[in-house]
Amino acid sequence: MKVKLFDFEDEKDLENAINDFLDDTLEVIDIKYQVSASVFSEEQIYCFSAMIVYYKK
Repeated sequence: MKVKLFDFEDEKDLENAINDFLDDTLEVIDIKYQVSASVFSEEQIYCFSAMIVYYKK
């Protein structure tokens, strides 16, 4: 069993990275998704992350 972690400031970047990672050689066990937000000065900062738990076929 293996895990792959992703972390991006934009949800579209996260989506693209996950889609690029997934292929027919993987058996996905679970995908955990998380969004966090914070404020720095007057700017909102978002963090979109995911963890994929998988087996390599």
